[in-house]
Amino acid sequence: MFELSVGDDVVFNTQATARRARELGLDLLVGPGGTWPIECDLSSESAADRARGLEWHKRVVDITAEVGAVAYAGCMYGHTGVVKKRRPPADEYPRTAEGLHALAEYAADRNVLLALEPMSHFRTHMVNTPAQIMRLIQLADHPSLRVLFDTYHLVTEVRDYAAAIRTVAPRLFAIHACENDRGKPGGGLIPWRVIFQTLHEVGFNGYVGLEGYNSGIGDFAMERGMFHNICPDGPLFIREGIGFLRRMEVETSQG
Repeated sequence: MFELSVGDDVVFNTQATARRARELGLDLLVGPGGTWPIECDLSSESAADRARGLEWHKRVVDITAEVGAVAYAGCMYGHTGVVKKRRPPADEYPRTAEGLHALAEYAADRNVLLALEPMSHFRTHMVNTPAQIMRLIQLADHPSLRVLFDTYHLVTEVRDYAAAIRTVAPRLFAIHACENDRGKPGGGLIPWRVIFQTLHEVGFNGYVGLEGYNSGIGDFAMERGMFHNICPDGPLFIREGIGFLRRMEVETSQG
């Protein structure tokens, strides 16, 4: 699997990308990692901004379908980087769920799943915990909604990774396997053995991917709050990261 980050600043040939992915035998995911207008927000108090958000996400779903990707994954319930420091209004989740239902319906017509990613309270005020994402999915009430579980984001939000995985297991679609510094897995604070044992326990058979930032290339990483370079060597990051995950999968497969 390979995940593409798209946005208004990302221009690429969807057909050529789809063709190359097929040649390589890769499934694709798409995420909104590029430039994303701040007013395009399904959780906004403004009905106009919620409508703008729905239309923007629909365009990304169209790109997802054109490239042949299986899912659109990320923080579609709000806007990444927006943290409102106030007590949440009672209608925030219901109005967000309404937009997610409409987006999921649109995506389903194009054979695209939506995988919602809980993020740390430094990146969003909307959904930080497994319980919150499951509540939002229940309110949105659509079979195409799934969960993307990011081990980096949740290290500041949960104490029990096994319980967290069990909470989202009915909808769990993919894992971002990142260390607590957002680097390649292994050697940090994330309890990988517990995570893989629990994934085996719940019968998970989905995607486990790496996510890294090379802050030595342009300002992309810096603009997203990644000020230290966790991925100066991409091929090495992938080899060592995937190697660690494969070993952990084997070591925990027997319980």
